[in-house]
Amino acid sequence: MKITRRSFLGTAATTLAATRCSQQEAPPPEQSAASRPPAAMKLSLSVRVAESFSDKRKTTMSIDELIAMAKTYGYEALCMRASQAGTHSPLELIQEMRAKIEAADLHVSMVTGDFAVPSNNDEGPLCLRNITPYLDLAEVFGANLIRVCMKKDEDIAFAQQACDEARERNIRLAHQSHCASLFETVEGSLRVLAQVDRPNFGIIYEPANWLIADEDYGRETIRRLKPYLFNVYIQNHRLTPDGSARVETWKRGRVPLEHIGVWEPGGVDVKEMFAGLYEVSYDGYVTVHQAFGDVMPVEEAVRRSYEYLKPYAEGKAA
Repeated sequence: MKITRRSFLGTAATTLAATRCSQQEAPPPEQSAASRPPAAMKLSLSVRVAESFSDKRKTTMSIDELIAMAKTYGYEALCMRASQAGTHSPLELIQEMRAKIEAADLHVSMVTGDFAVPSNNDEGPLCLRNITPYLDLAEVFGANLIRVCMKKDEDIAFAQQACDEARERNIRLAHQSHCASLFETVEGSLRVLAQVDRPNFGIIYEPANWLIADEDYGRETIRRLKPYLFNVYIQNHRLTPDGSARVETWKRGRVPLEHIGVWEPGGVDVKEMFAGLYEVSYDGYVTVHQAFGDVMPVEEAVRRSYEYLKPYAEGKAA
């Protein structure tokens, strides 16, 4: 039996005029679009926070621990990856995880169904050749978004076919802005998005990878991405010649950097990022996507990330 997404229906509110001492109060002035408070974005926690940066198969926390941590600090969803459950997992395990997530009043913002996609290796695009198991996984988790991988132009036709199948089940596919992929540059991303040309194919905007690739990730780029903006990831790096880590890019070769918290200066301009997202009225998930396992205590990083990002997500940050 297929599990479909919940539908939420809004209700219209009726304003009653009040009178007092035969004087009628004037109705409040109608707000212009520019003066209305922005719609709040939703914070999601990726299970990647407990993974090793160098080995995405290893996790230091159980799903129960991740659910409890997300609930404790105020996140609204989990972003699921194969380190917890994927296309390789028994159906009963996935169903059990979904029940636990829903019992905590959390949602699943997106699924990444295997290890090859986040590893961004040559096997990553194989998901597009057989998307059915990934659609099954998303449905069981009650999610309508799947992360995919594309490395060569020949993957475009397979992405179109996968999108067509996914659309029959009301599921979307998205590619992260990611080094050493067809989405390493802004122009390359826009080209592929236009060529795939499917309404259920979009991008996971993630500025840190474009920072590494020396691409503009600010407001103008976000404006250009607006029709395709399905999800947002946030992680942070500080580029430095003596960095202890290296990230492979097609554009710049191996780029040295240090992994830092999303709240730390010297990396992604978070204020600029959120300003751009509000300009295009984005009100979806912003997912803390950093692998903290090798960097700092996971729970501390999860708490500090939420405390730093929540004012931005609500449009209240200075």
